[in-house]
Parts: sequence; structure tokens; C-alpha cells
Amino acid sequence: MTSVVPDRRRTLFGLGAGNAMEWFDWNVYATFASFFAAQFFNAHSAVSALLSTLAVFAVGFAARPIGGWVFGWIADRKGRQLAMALTVAIAAAGSLVIGLSPTYGQIGVWASVILVVARLAQGLAHGGELPSAQTYIAEVAPPARRGLWSSLIYFSGTCGVLVGTLLGAVLSGVLTHEQMLSFGWRIPFILGGVFGIYSLYVRLRMRETEVFQAAKKNAAKEKGQIWQTIKQNPKLLAQVVGLTVGATVIYYMWAVAAPSYAITVRGVPPTGALWAGVFANVVFLIALPLWGILSDRIGRKPVLFIAIAGLLLLSFPLNAMVGHEPWQLFVAMSIALLFMAGFSSIGPAVYAEIFPTRIRAVGVGVPYSIAVAAFGGTAPYLQTLFAGNGHPSLFIIYGIVLMVISALVVFTLPETRGVDLREKTETADRDAQPSRESSTVD
Repeated sequence: MTSVVPDRRRTLFGLGAGNAMEWFDWNVYATFASFFAAQFFNAHSAVSALLSTLAVFAVGFAARPIGGWVFGWIADRKGRQLAMALTVAIAAAGSLVIGLSPTYGQIGVWASVILVVARLAQGLAHGGELPSAQTYIAEVAPPARRGLWSSLIYFSGTCGVLVGTLLGAVLSGVLTHEQMLSFGWRIPFILGGVFGIYSLYVRLRMRETEVFQAAKKNAAKEKGQIWQTIKQNPKLLAQVVGLTVGATVIYYMWAVAAPSYAITVRGVPPTGALWAGVFANVVFLIALPLWGILSDRIGRKPVLFIAIAGLLLLSFPLNAMVGHEPWQLFVAMSIALLFMAGFSSIGPAVYAEIFPTRIRAVGVGVPYSIAVAAFGGTAPYLQTLFAGNGHPSLFIIYGIVLMVISALVVFTLPETRGVDLREKTETADRDAQPSRESSTVD
């Protein structure tokens, strides 16, 4: 008993710390883009430099599906622990490279090339981190508490985002604008890289999951086995995309883009809007484990339906609630993220529970990354575009349609609360038809 508890704590800390670091690295790029844009591109046009920097941000999104495939394959063939160690190492390296890179004024266009390569590496790492970490936490969690444990993914990730936002607020308040342009923007990237190295050390000490080890012993070592199993289960891939499209748009709408939208469209003061976003995400953090616990008691599907129904019914009222005051934004964001937490908290458990072990990481990683890049990555742009053309309600309708699609997909899912993933592995190995299997603990 005494050795199990420290090992469990090490596992949760290693998983959470690495995930938080990757989310931190991913989001500080956008937070500090206005300060370092001229350092990597032609400084004679500030607008052009910023647009080029944001274009590189989009390139990172495009790399995520590739990362989902590469590191998902590694996780399913070589182990979850190895894949997670590699993703955190690559993300840390990319962050250090950006933080220590020479500027455009020093080496010319090569500075732009370095930024693109570093951001591509981070996109690959982030695309591989989520499926690997989601699979790992689902496989090491006690079956009766898998919903609670899976909430760690978005809990730690949101902590990373909040730390990056707060660091931006602190640095911009302590340093002058000239200092931020000169060296202040480097601080978050260097800190992210250093913490990433520490997270790598912790992850190298984590154990491989027993579920994967058992599956590896039982599975035939044939070339193309993973691809063959994927081809046998196209329905599972479609279910991942269907579940993700609605959630990712709503998440980016309220958790990421809402403060910027309130500032530019509704005229909310910038400082108040940013702090409203910070406190609303704290509400999101508190709600995540509570939804996870509830799903362990009443099931995954009821929680998903409650979350989707709340977001569908409140989409227009919450958007109308956002006026010219920060408190209005805070209330609207908090309510939206309260329901969004129901989806985010148990998503990793749901994804893992519907897949057989041999393709659990890559089967989730590729369709999930594609859906996030195609729908989540374009959500802030579409929201601003529709609002700028005088039709903000079109984006709300767009989100509602995608959430309806997600709701329809939930109807097709088996109830998987408490399913024994090792039993699912044995059944899949015997029948090669895991998409038709379900195991429910009542």
C-alpha cells in the first residue's frame, strides 16, 4: 500500500505537469505574439509581421494531425510512456529554441525559418500529447474512478493556459513596452522549456500501463496490424470526429475567444475582459472533477447529454448576456464553461473506452487532431468574420448545428462507465470487432 500511493502520485503529477507545460507553450505564443512578431519578421511593417506570426500559429495547428498519427503509432506500438516522454521533450525543445533564437535583425530570414520549424515541432508534439496522455490516464485509472481521473487532462491544461495568461499580465505590468519588445517576450518561452525538461525527467520515471503491457503480450507482431485494425473500425473514427466538432468550437468560443470577442465587438474594457476570462476559467477548473465524479456514478452518456443540452438551450441567451461590462462577460462565460466542463472532463475516458488497446492512441489522435484543427482552429476567425459582417448569430447557429451532430453521435455510443479495458482488449483480440462490443458496470 505504501508503494502504491507514491507511485500513483508520481503518475498523476508527471502526467499533469507535462500536459500543463505543453498547453502553456502552445498558448503563450498567441499571448506574446504582438511583442515578438517584429523579432522574427520584417520590422518595417508591424501589421505584416504580426500577420506572419499568426500564420505560423496556424501552421502549428496543421501539424497536429501528423503528430497525432506519429506519436499515436508510437504509443500503440512502443508504449504510452515513451510517446509522452517524446512529446514533452520536443515541446520543451521548441520552446527553448524560440526563446533563445537570434532575431530577424541579426540573421535575417533565417529567424523566420527557425520560428516556423520550432512551431511545427510544437504542433507535432501537441498533436501527440493529447491522445497519448488521454490513453495513459484512462488505462492507469481505477475503472470506478476513470471519469474523475480523466478530468486531469483539461484541469492541468487549463492551469497551463491560466499561468501563461497571468504571466503575460504580470510581465506587461512590471516591464516597459520597450523591455517587453527587447527581452520580456523571451521569458515565458525559456521558462516553458526549463519546466519541460523537468517534466521530461518526471515522465521518464513513470511506468508503462498494465493494460498496454498485457495487450502487447497477447497481440500478434504482424506488420500493418495497427492499420488493419483501424480499417476494421471506421465507425470509431467517425464517432471521435462527431464528438469533437461540437465541443471544440464551443470550447474555443467561450474559453479562448470570448474575451477578445467582447473587447472588439461588445466594447468591454480590455483589462476587465481578460480578468473575466481568468476567473471564468477558474469556475471551469472547479467544475471539471465534479462532472468526472458524477459520470462515475450515473454514466458517461447522461453527463454528455446534460452538457450538450445546456449548451444548446443557452447559446443565444448567453451571447445576449454579454454586454459592455466585464461582470456580464464573466457570468456568461462561467455558465457556458460550467456545461462545457461536463463534456471536457470525461472526454478522455469516453474516447479511450470505445477503442481497443492496440489502436487506442492513434485511433483517437488522428481524427481528434483533424477535427480540432479544422473546426476549433477556425472558430475564432469565423466568429470575428460573422460579427464583422453584421451577422453574429450565424456563428451561434454554426455552433448549435455542430453540437447537434455531437448529440447524435452520443446516441450511437454504448454506455462504458466502469468498463474493464483489459477485458475489452481480450474481446477485441478474439473477435477483431471491438466497435460492436460494450461492457457496462451498473
